[in-house]
Amino acid sequence: MNEQRRQILQMLSEGKVTADEAERLLDALDRQQPEPPPTPAAYPKARPKYLRVVVHSEEGGSDGPTRINVRVPIQLLRAGVKLASLVPPQALLKVNAELGKSGVPIDLTQLKPEQLEELIDQLDEVTIDVDDPGAKIQVFAE
Repeated sequence: MNEQRRQILQMLSEGKVTADEAERLLDALDRQQPEPPPTPAAYPKARPKYLRVVVHSEEGGSDGPTRINVRVPIQLLRAGVKLASLVPPQALLKVNAELGKSGVPIDLTQLKPEQLEELIDQLDEVTIDVDDPGAKIQVFAE
């Protein structure tokens, strides 16, 4: 409670103003003081539009430090998941087998749109460890 409100209530308790007068004073005080801006937590979290991968390494090739900045629209990821549901199951099995041979253990038959949304929601907590102490990798949604 601020000091002006306290003074109005004190005047009311001492009988210096009536209850109606105190109410009018408090209303006038409310109109005079704007509402505080809402905290960031009051706003719903905006849906991210991009998946971003940033790699920065001090030790680069002969051209100096390496810097990679990839920004993929999340709508492209969502569309890819939807398109995967249109691929015939036999083709998905073949793709899974080839991905497995390449060292990418992903089962495309299990990929669902709601799982992609869960993944996007968790991107703020992604941490990547790299063997190169001079390299920094960030993966986040923006």
